[in-house]
Amino acid sequence: MKITDIRVKVIDKEDAKLKCVVSMVFDEVFVVHDVKVIESNDGSLFVVMPSRKIPSGEYKDIAHPLNNKFREYVKEEILAAYNKALAER
Repeated sequence: MKITDIRVKVIDKEDAKLKCVVSMVFDEVFVVHDVKVIESNDGSLFVVMPSRKIPSGEYKDIAHPLNNKFREYVKEEILAAYNKALAER
């Protein structure tokens, strides 16, 4: 399975931890919306899959990779798309 399109909406708030919201298309037939790129306290970026709040107050992923190899692929592609969107501004 390959990512065939990534759409990035950069968040323009100065001190916001949320850097962008992403939609990904897989194999031109399946889309996942609301993937987020967040800046951690140490300045590094990480990818958060779409989630919803459950009655206990915790958040559960709605969609997510099932193995680390695919998770790394998704992360690398999203961060590359985010960096490209920043460079084009």
